[in-house]
Amino acid sequence: MAKKKNETFEWIKSLGVALVIVFIVRAFLFTPILVDGASMNTTLHDQDRMIVSKIGEPERFDIVVFHANEKQDYIKRVIGLPGDEIEYKNDTLYVNGKAYEEPYLDEQKEKIDGDLTMSFKLENTAVGQATVPEGHLFVMGDNRRNSTDSRMIGAVPIENVVGTTNVVFYPLKDMRIIENE
Repeated sequence: MAKKKNETFEWIKSLGVALVIVFIVRAFLFTPILVDGASMNTTLHDQDRMIVSKIGEPERFDIVVFHANEKQDYIKRVIGLPGDEIEYKNDTLYVNGKAYEEPYLDEQKEKIDGDLTMSFKLENTAVGQATVPEGHLFVMGDNRRNSTDSRMIGAVPIENVVGTTNVVFYPLKDMRIIENE
């Protein structure tokens, strides 16, 4: 009888330790997320399941998940870092006056007539100033014609960022690692 009690206690203890480890991993290291919507097409698709890493600071062109409001998280691509001047001209991204290629948009650009990203300067967006504010990011969805992003909602406070993501783990047939550049 004592042996059976000891074995039960060991199982309960093992399950408790496993639950604590899962909690720590989800709270501080990694968490799953479900893509909801088309704002990141063609890079990501509605209902893709991804792993979000909570380690490190976001860099330009990283895909980030952030709290858009109390009830919603958004997934977008980092275009501007604090202090950056952002401009789109003739469907080309300029950061601090330097042109950048965005190869993740090539597939969409081939399928449309005209510009994928309409021309704008940062001060003419919801950010309302010439540079990305300190402690904030300027983010955009890859589906530029169908994305609610920093152009409309303003710069995203870095403290609202849950983490970065580039691993799609479901559906299994679409499992992949996304290159950010």
